[in-house]
Amino acid sequence: MTRLTRFPLRILFIALVGACFTLPYAPAAAAQNLPTLGDTSRETLSPLMERKLGEEVMHDIRRDPDYMTDAPLLEYLNNFGWTLVNARPDVRGEAGFDFFFFAVRDPVLNAFALPGGFIGVHSGLLLAAQSESELASVLAHEIGHVAQRHIARMVGSQKQDSMIALASMLLGLLTMRGSPDAGAAVMMGGTGLAMQRQLNFSRDAEREADRIGLSILDAGGFDTSGMVVFFGRLQTASRNYSDAVPPYLLTHPLTTERIADIEARIREQRYRQHADSLDFQLIRARVRVLQDDTELGRREAQFFFETQLKQNTKQQIVAAKYGMAFLAFKQEDYGKAEALLEEAMAAAAPARKNLVLTDLGIEIMLATKREAEALKLVEQAQLQYPLSRGLAHQYARVLIASKRLDEATKYLREQAQLYRQDADVQDLLAQAYSAQGKRALQHMALAESYVLTGSVPAALDQLRIARNAPDAGFYDQSMIDARERELQARWKEELQASKDR
Repeated sequence: MTRLTRFPLRILFIALVGACFTLPYAPAAAAQNLPTLGDTSRETLSPLMERKLGEEVMHDIRRDPDYMTDAPLLEYLNNFGWTLVNARPDVRGEAGFDFFFFAVRDPVLNAFALPGGFIGVHSGLLLAAQSESELASVLAHEIGHVAQRHIARMVGSQKQDSMIALASMLLGLLTMRGSPDAGAAVMMGGTGLAMQRQLNFSRDAEREADRIGLSILDAGGFDTSGMVVFFGRLQTASRNYSDAVPPYLLTHPLTTERIADIEARIREQRYRQHADSLDFQLIRARVRVLQDDTELGRREAQFFFETQLKQNTKQQIVAAKYGMAFLAFKQEDYGKAEALLEEAMAAAAPARKNLVLTDLGIEIMLATKREAEALKLVEQAQLQYPLSRGLAHQYARVLIASKRLDEATKYLREQAQLYRQDADVQDLLAQAYSAQGKRALQHMALAESYVLTGSVPAALDQLRIARNAPDAGFYDQSMIDARERELQARWKEELQASKDR
């Protein structure tokens, strides 16, 4: 599949759904109180519809090879993002948005908000951020777009067919990944006027998101000047793309006036210094390795870590050692990876039990067939981090690798009930059933995984395989029939919706 960065799809996609629209703008309320949006924003695109639209887009994003499924990265982004949300709980609004933060592999410095609380960050932005306050400033800005329901307000100012036009453009953009010509044809189908409205971005909306973002940073104890520093860096980076991309497609109008407005606001706030967490440095090292898995990319990462070691500060040394350990692990040099990880943990003392460091230790043990050691380590880590989804997945993998299959399936069924949107749990459950020789249950679990990632036809195929499995009993057949009817109705609705667009 063509890399998204080879044509302006990613930038155009963000321009459409990143809340950079021409909006009916109301004067901003005081920073302490977010304005309550009127009925105009609800009559066309309700919070439920907004969330559904975001989930549909996420289904396609998750299938893209540049979507980063790395568990430690996702866990860090969501823990960090929810720290910002919890600093100002009112940003969830009347809709009570359930925010989800994720990363895509893309060297372009950018972040974007999708409808319903999904916020994406480019890997290039994570590497460019020099402090957690800088990263927080970008995420807080995107949270501001979601909190103000900019997409809903844009759609609410138009007729119902604007919702269909928006969906058509999103469909066209996603189609462009495989066929640029086909995608362009879909987008041009009756959406010219609506497309122009989406591409005209609003400086007022950006200022509104800045204002809310600054209030989040202040409430969360971050350095608010990080917004000025990083947005200035984004402005410089945007100039590098101005020759290839028309200015109206750039997603954030980082004008001199806007930065001056941010500076004026932070002068009124008390300065506070925020100490970066070790996790921030470790995750950036991890992303540097994941950013480019070519031989050249790995050599560049190695050179960066060697240079980083010379900075001679504790966090930089730990991050560099960890980065080299993770790089060695990806190159399947497990002995070197383990030695470097031990050096990183020694340098991190007394924070040896850091979750990111522990995760790599478990991975190395699994790769070297030391399941008993891995099980002990993951059980100890779960006592310290009982809510970690990454550790939950690791625990299941260790149980499967240890051939403790009954324990694995019991644990994963419980996890599936608690976390119904976790596709990884269904994949692991399928692995456990496969190891037990339970073919019907294996393919039923795979069907649920495909449903969660938006592939209904693939899920129906898995159900058909499950029905024909030799061990499919009467109860299994009944479950398969009921689920198949449900998914067939859903697929029929999706096909009809596609025709309507």
